[in-house]
Amino acid sequence: MPSLTIDGVKVSVPKDITVIQAAEKLGIFIPRYCYHPGLSIAGNCRICVVDVENNPKLQIACNLPAVEGMVVHTKSEKAEDGRRAVLEFLLANHPLDCPVCDQSGECDLQNFYMDFGLYNPRFKEHKVKKHKAVELGPHVMLDQERCILCSRCVRFTDEITKTGEFGIFNRGDKTELGIYPGEVLDNPYSANVVDICPVGALTEADFRFKARVWYLSSAPTVCNGCSQGCNIDLHFVQNKPHLNGGARLVRIKPRYNPDVNQWWLCDEGRYGFGWLDHDRLNKVKSQSGQATWEQALTEIASVLARSNQEQEDVKNPVDGNNQAGSRIGVIPSAQLTNEELFLIREIFQGALGAQVTVCVPEEPGSSDDFLIKEDKNPNSRGAKLMGFADQSLIDAQQLVEDGLSGDLEILWVFGHDLVKLFGEETVRRLSEKVPVFVFSGTNKNLTVPLAHWVLPSAAYPEKDGTFVNCHGRVQRIGHTFPPLGESKEDWRILLELSKKLGLVIDCRTPREIFQQIALSIKPFQGLSYEKIGSQGENLSSADPDERQPVP
Repeated sequence: MPSLTIDGVKVSVPKDITVIQAAEKLGIFIPRYCYHPGLSIAGNCRICVVDVENNPKLQIACNLPAVEGMVVHTKSEKAEDGRRAVLEFLLANHPLDCPVCDQSGECDLQNFYMDFGLYNPRFKEHKVKKHKAVELGPHVMLDQERCILCSRCVRFTDEITKTGEFGIFNRGDKTELGIYPGEVLDNPYSANVVDICPVGALTEADFRFKARVWYLSSAPTVCNGCSQGCNIDLHFVQNKPHLNGGARLVRIKPRYNPDVNQWWLCDEGRYGFGWLDHDRLNKVKSQSGQATWEQALTEIASVLARSNQEQEDVKNPVDGNNQAGSRIGVIPSAQLTNEELFLIREIFQGALGAQVTVCVPEEPGSSDDFLIKEDKNPNSRGAKLMGFADQSLIDAQQLVEDGLSGDLEILWVFGHDLVKLFGEETVRRLSEKVPVFVFSGTNKNLTVPLAHWVLPSAAYPEKDGTFVNCHGRVQRIGHTFPPLGESKEDWRILLELSKKLGLVIDCRTPREIFQQIALSIKPFQGLSYEKIGSQGENLSSADPDERQPVP
């Protein structure tokens, strides 16, 4: 391992590492435009120049191997003069439109000028004019005047998506970024070019002019769009509700995790959040109209207790099994957290002996060999570990048939649109046959009008908990903003229900529920919220082959 000195600090680094990477190990940030750790090295922007002792010329840190005995200065007067000259060149034709640029506040060109630029420009000629507000595809806009030709987007489409839409055309001050004639930037990961663009050349069509970034708050969580469980940051409006059309969530950005999604996020996960603020269930409803949580849970608990007692009276005297033929039916969802599924198991399956089906799989969606998975549930693996195996609709079908036969006293559905699964006529008859039909979920669907009780549930950014992704990695989701209207977290609903049933469940928070999971379910043993942290943790039972980072 070669040892070198950077800004007076000695560091030993692995062989074949560059100076910019070695500096990062010391927490020393070297400015960069073209360099990105997930892409090949281009070495064309020159902003990362450093001063190396015994070398007469400044060197670019992104393509300079770290060698034994090297002494590097990243903040010498010589290095900063070099960067200042690069900035002056880059800004020669760059429009001074920061007040109307969506990248303002997140722009590296803006930031580096304020850090070490602050020069008096020597270029007095008129700036070269290029095309502005060019639609490249459904999600990305291009302003050619703002482009500094770092080529990050070119390399992304060449190396990551391998779709090759971008190219750099012409020569001299007429050089410009664009996509090839006849091409449209609509690959499944297209918006990542906006994330990696260091300036305001590439912007999101969906985000343009909705909110200034300094008005946004950010919170880490996990995407619920499929079983990959990509790490994301939610950017939301907290104190200015008039922005973004009144919606709380403004945009989603990928969050780096080397074991899950690296730096990337699919467009499906990035833009599929409209449901969080639209068509939400936000009030408790009964057949007779609006109701309170107290009324709903009291009546539902009464029916559950009565049905359980009736079943106790006819319990098999030989083995005590009351699962088969129970008059309580429950259809859980793999959209629920591990903590919520655990409570369903403990309350309905354990204490009440209810018929709890497997989690009904959603209709398979698109998939690829990168991040997008066919399973559009974030917690199918967790549901399986809780005993709700991801199988077919056969068990749910049987439960529906039991309801149609009059064998159920109460049916509780978590989130699923039974009309979509079994048809409107079937669910309408089910609603007539089952005395108490409970639906709890986040959004309106065709099943909601047919339910006797509608319990509004909190969405994933409105609660704490954990998911297990398809590779067996436990990851935390976090409470970002309060539940909408009267909606409540499903774990809270279940705990309140357990109290009304007289059940002793010694948990008050998702953290405490997870402690119970870690004590009672073997793959979770030894885990805690603290150990899971922000990057997640592999289950002890995960196949080593499933723990490999994404390509």
